[in-house]
Amino acid sequence: MSGDANRRSNDSGVSELECLTYGVGQNNEGVCFLLQLGKYRVLLDCGLPRLSAALLEGLSSVDLVLCSHAHQDHAAGLLDLHHNFPRLPIYASEVTTQLLPLNWQETVPPGFCRALPWRTPVEFFDGLTVSLYPAGHLPGAAAIALQYTPPASSGALRDRHRPYTVIYTGDFFLSNSRLVEGLPLEEMRSLAPDVLIVEGSYGTARHPHRRQQENQLAERISRAIAANCNILLPVAPLGLAQELLLLLRSHHHFTGKDFTIWVDEAVASACDTYLEILPHLPVAVQNFARHQPLFWDEKVRPRMRRMAGSTGFRKRINQLDSPCIVLCDETTDITPYYADQPENWLILTPHEPHRAGFSAVPHQELLAKKRQNIPCPLDETYLLAQHCDGHGTTQLIHNLRPQHVVLLHGTSSYLADLTGLEELQNRYHLHLPAVGSRVELPIGATFLQPEAPESIYEGELLEMDTVVTISLPSSVTTDPRWHILADTGLIEARWQGDELVLRGLPQQQLLRQGSDRLTHWRDVSPQPWNCCASCRYYRNQRCWNQHSPLFEMKVAPEGSCPVYEAAT
Repeated sequence: MSGDANRRSNDSGVSELECLTYGVGQNNEGVCFLLQLGKYRVLLDCGLPRLSAALLEGLSSVDLVLCSHAHQDHAAGLLDLHHNFPRLPIYASEVTTQLLPLNWQETVPPGFCRALPWRTPVEFFDGLTVSLYPAGHLPGAAAIALQYTPPASSGALRDRHRPYTVIYTGDFFLSNSRLVEGLPLEEMRSLAPDVLIVEGSYGTARHPHRRQQENQLAERISRAIAANCNILLPVAPLGLAQELLLLLRSHHHFTGKDFTIWVDEAVASACDTYLEILPHLPVAVQNFARHQPLFWDEKVRPRMRRMAGSTGFRKRINQLDSPCIVLCDETTDITPYYADQPENWLILTPHEPHRAGFSAVPHQELLAKKRQNIPCPLDETYLLAQHCDGHGTTQLIHNLRPQHVVLLHGTSSYLADLTGLEELQNRYHLHLPAVGSRVELPIGATFLQPEAPESIYEGELLEMDTVVTISLPSSVTTDPRWHILADTGLIEARWQGDELVLRGLPQQQLLRQGSDRLTHWRDVSPQPWNCCASCRYYRNQRCWNQHSPLFEMKVAPEGSCPVYEAAT
């Protein structure tokens, strides 16, 4: 699947780049693949829960291991790999090195995984450098940029060697969440990769904005608490658990409410590690922690407490503290919590279609009980995405515009939906590898960047009594034509057939049009009329507000701008 432009660019291409997939993130198998860059072999992630003898033999010649982040499906096999090849260097971001030990009960050897800095190229071998960029999704999660320069004597490349760039996103998220800032798309756009290895966890699905997802979940929990119902949240101990806890601690629905949040030991251990990496968390989180404890708190409501690990305590929690919220490891037996009074419990589980092969213990128990007509708690799902939806995934691809796109991590149907998009098929070489497959990535000697797609922005329209508001995503501002539209903050709308066309009104046109047009805007605007003549920055017929698009220009006294301030 490829576009004509790519076929032309690769007619004389060479294949010094290829990858061999050991795990593609389906059926809970984890992500693990080998990237061949000339003579160098780099293992990207090792999320396989078991490393077979045959696999270990194939990994015996690996030169370097890079871990994108600390989730099990990307890191579970790293310690076993280290035990088998103790001299094999393993690298990740500093925060990931601190979170990785949460994946194993045994003690991790000192220096098992070494830290790399952000945004700093590190040369590991002659011609091979690695840079890490924040990927969102989880504290410490990294998008890995590898740059490989073939030697001048490497056959077909003898007279035309140039650096080739491969970017592996790991799991990524463009949006900011409560504990992680999103992937910095602007920074990475300049990397111009030849190959992009990207996750497609949610396929082409479209999600509401992150804050809207949080508000929907908070509102559902608030209604349950008001009905004196206990809530059970089985969740993976690292990442989503901490996002939920901070949401419960800081959302206006819960501030000051008299209930307790109980946290089991698996989740609590991850919370303790988050406290150790606090300087690496967003500034807003650090400020929150200065005024009250981030997690364990007996004074500020809602209270947050550690839970004793005994089954007896879990059985009594409904009697000791009701209503309450319980966060527990998704793999534990949840029956003791609700066994005595199932009708008083609501179980909320995350909607994660990319983990379709994973059957959590709570799901198995509830399904078995329902088949036997045994009373069960109410069971619902919620969406609090930590991966990009289809729009975010295609946005990343179109901004980086590589020659090759390799899609991993997600159900086969979701990934197939992405590769079936015409907007991708017409511009990029698309690869959808299965486990055990080898993907050749021939790169032309001259990089011909794929044609940029036509920019289409989907927005929302809100009609009120006196005004119609049109909301567009902030990505529209990255287009260089935006400053023309937004020059004065004023737009003109007109019908063109059945379509409504918006046009910006630049400052020069405003001055030429004079008071007739300005008077018209005054008459139709629902806002109070404020003109330049009454602005504190209007002097000698010029605007002296540095934040105004009319700064230092000669303006008409009846003019207007978005940063008007009344004269005192």
